[in-house]
Amino acid sequence: MSRDDDLLDGFRAQFALPRNAAGEPLVYLCGHSLGLMPLAARTILNEELDSWATLGIDGQFTGRRPWVGYAERMTAGLAALAGAQPGEVVAMNALTVNLHLLLASFYRPQGARRRVLIEAGAFPSDRHVVTGQIAWHGLDPESCLIELEPRDGEALLRADDIEAAIERAGDELALVLWPGVQYLTGQAFDPARIARAAHRVGAVAGFDLAHAIGNLPLALHDSDADFAAWCSYKYLNAGPGAIGGAFVHERHARRAGLPRLGGWWGHDAATRFLMAPHLDIAAGAAGWQVSNPPIFSAAPLLASLELFAGAGIDRLRAKSIALTQALEREIDALPRGEVRIVSPRDPDARGAQLSLRLRGGAERGRQVFDALTARGIIGDWREPDVLRLAPAPLYNSFADVHAAGAALHAALGAH
Repeated sequence: MSRDDDLLDGFRAQFALPRNAAGEPLVYLCGHSLGLMPLAARTILNEELDSWATLGIDGQFTGRRPWVGYAERMTAGLAALAGAQPGEVVAMNALTVNLHLLLASFYRPQGARRRVLIEAGAFPSDRHVVTGQIAWHGLDPESCLIELEPRDGEALLRADDIEAAIERAGDELALVLWPGVQYLTGQAFDPARIARAAHRVGAVAGFDLAHAIGNLPLALHDSDADFAAWCSYKYLNAGPGAIGGAFVHERHARRAGLPRLGGWWGHDAATRFLMAPHLDIAAGAAGWQVSNPPIFSAAPLLASLELFAGAGIDRLRAKSIALTQALEREIDALPRGEVRIVSPRDPDARGAQLSLRLRGGAERGRQVFDALTARGIIGDWREPDVLRLAPAPLYNSFADVHAAGAALHAALGAH
């Protein structure tokens, strides 16, 4: 694919593209951290504000989009992106809250089976959730947490090593919590392979899809994952603080004896407003809801999901691969030894992201990052020494990638 056969180019015009103080367009390669605003988000959000202003409480049940069923409006779009049955997904809360709610159900240490496997260098919230849940059960995180590191001298994890770590933990392993895409390196993993390995030893398989949903085609139902959670402000472009989401495999829908931290909104919608004292748990992932959805942080997700439906995740993935390969070629054309790509070289083993380390270490890397920013290239810096650039296929272009390569060449020459 090239700029001449980019059939998705028209979607770029449906986003607000950042500009500098002089009104000049910036090259935004930071969708892995915060996606850009769909223009329709403003319209939908204003419509909800108008409903509040003119209807008050009646907005719950009347108006353009009655609020009482708001989460259900996102079900079809999220199910398509997650590769799930509609009843297996729900829009709710924020990522870390959802992980806590899900681990309250699925991390049930008993006897020797009490250990949890995560990747070393996991996003801090994931580690905090896991250590917090372990301690909540009165156990010692130091002895119950397994953190798998790459081999010496390597930056990426090997699939065989993940399976081997699961096998070694054996009947001591209660749960695996793994990313769909590792946030620092952009490495993509196969949930089905990890779930199979976890289930072989009797453990539960859960996934943090913060950097995967809207980035890669997913097949959570067929992968046999037990649960997953995600945020919606990265590749899903739903805005800062946007409503998150969760997946629970249908086999757990009404599993007897599965504990949960219940709330009123997890009650069956048909009888929720009878206000009965007992919790009649809603079927599927909806049964893990605790509160009604925050309308103003959910409305922009509706706008974004419409764009995903129009573009199609498979076409987006094809463009994503082409964009990331084009960025890779720009980097490989730089003076030899100046930049090392940390992300996998295999396009199928990474998302829409290249993570870079620069010759000279963190100090020079930060200088080059600042120089890129001054030249209008918006990526991000992750401590201690990684510069991340992410060409998102819904709104980034091949011209963006070429501009980033030219700016990086100039910044390296100046530092």
